[in-house]
Amino acid sequence: MEGESGAVARDVADATPVDPGTSTLADGPRTREGRAAERVPDRARAARQAQMRTHNLSVALAQIVDAPAPPSRAQISAATGLARGTVTGLVDMLIEGGLVRELDPVVVARAGRPAVPLVPAPGRVAGVGMEVNVDYLGLRAVDLAGGVLVERVEHLDLRGSDPDTVLDRLASLAAPVLAGLATDGVRVAGTALALPGLVDRITGPLRYAPNLGWRDVDVVARLAAHPVLADLPPRVANEANLAARAEAHARRGAVAPSFLYVSGEVGVGGALVLDGEIFLGRHGWSGEIGHVVVDGGPDGTRPVSLEQRAGQDAIARAAGLAPGAPFADVVAALAAGDARARAAVRGAARWLGLAVATVANVVDVSEVVLGGTFALVYDEVEDVVAGALADRVIFANWSSPTVSRSAAGGYPAMTGGALAVLRTVVADPTPWLTPTAGS
Repeated sequence: MEGESGAVARDVADATPVDPGTSTLADGPRTREGRAAERVPDRARAARQAQMRTHNLSVALAQIVDAPAPPSRAQISAATGLARGTVTGLVDMLIEGGLVRELDPVVVARAGRPAVPLVPAPGRVAGVGMEVNVDYLGLRAVDLAGGVLVERVEHLDLRGSDPDTVLDRLASLAAPVLAGLATDGVRVAGTALALPGLVDRITGPLRYAPNLGWRDVDVVARLAAHPVLADLPPRVANEANLAARAEAHARRGAVAPSFLYVSGEVGVGGALVLDGEIFLGRHGWSGEIGHVVVDGGPDGTRPVSLEQRAGQDAIARAAGLAPGAPFADVVAALAAGDARARAAVRGAARWLGLAVATVANVVDVSEVVLGGTFALVYDEVEDVVAGALADRVIFANWSSPTVSRSAAGGYPAMTGGALAVLRTVVADPTPWLTPTAGS
């Protein structure tokens, strides 16, 4: 990758050559009119230079946003291959434009100037992640620095709900949040909505959310009909995929993470992350691990899915609680030493282990990350799932997949939605630079 100076050098080299012996252009004498014509801006070259600058701004900002520790200009230069001077100019633009700020210099062991760490500027630009799940809806605003600026969550039973009623409620929840962000001077880059079902990534509608009872709902059009979201229509995605995006961000480092993410809710979702990117499949319908058949029922003839054995309702029922009871009741019973609750949780973990081992054999994953409800009871399920992987994964003797707890925190799909929006800012920072950047 080359800096802007490299692009200019190529443009100059490609220009019409001058004959040094006659001091004329190759296609005519160097007259006054000719010299004036040379000074006319080359719009094509200017466009190429602008594209190069936008690309390099994106590269520099990505290095700062994605870094597990604040990088310096020198580290960005070393990581990207951009010249030091180019990086300095790009970073200065990002600082002046309000997207990046400097921390106090850090004295380094080697000789030279102290390194100046760079971080995304907090509270300037945000993405808003929204979610409709079976037992709650809410939204979370996250800035480029990864800070949660505001969060609103309402817990309610949305099984068999009316889409219009629920989406109206979500828009009403979003209205004061977006107004408050505007009042605080935070620019919202966009919104994203996580849903527990099949979302067509090509044409957009929610195709099917079985636990909500929704089918073929044009969610974007319905939300965009609300004035508060008319200019910020959401991009829509499966909740497990967005939760996995938040997990990948939490695990970012020198090596991009790869893992199978399992989201335990009323339904059970999954997502495959390869080198930090979500594998969506042809339509965006990958990861529906909750619908993997794990049992044949009492008579061996009725297919039983993982969700029916390891979803929140199944665990609550096995623990002697009413279906629909908050999973917090299961966690509380487990903490109190309730034997039935422990048996229910570990029984669900055995079915989960069977399902993830099946997936591991198909896609060759090295790590399984347990999120959602499984993260809340991780200490009880980790050994069961790890044992199933060791027993049932064909390559386990050489490289048995490991099991770990989610690092993304609560409501990761909301965070993942906000992060997905913020990637558009990283991809093209120019529109988000404040006028002081002079760009």
